[in-house]
Amino acid sequence: MVQRSLRGRNLKRRKVKTPGKRLVIHYRKKKHGIPICAICKRPLHGVPHMKSTEMRKLPKTKRRPERPYGGNLCSKCMREFFRKSVRETFNKD
Repeated sequence: MVQRSLRGRNLKRRKVKTPGKRLVIHYRKKKHGIPICAICKRPLHGVPHMKSTEMRKLPKTKRRPERPYGGNLCSKCMREFFRKSVRETFNKD
């Protein structure tokens, strides 16, 4: 029986033939998805593509852009969001 920590599906499996002609399974960590914009679903620029545990070790300025909604919205959607909110506040009259 394989180790208990390797039984779940949180790791990718790869069958590898060893020099001794045995077929063994190597376990690898899965790749993480690219951070995407919450509105248009396009990839975010300035946000690294890594696990949250690795991201925690980075300084705060390297984790995300230093602007409002940085790390959630792309710059195009952020600008459009601010335009809409300003128009709504001034058109209430």
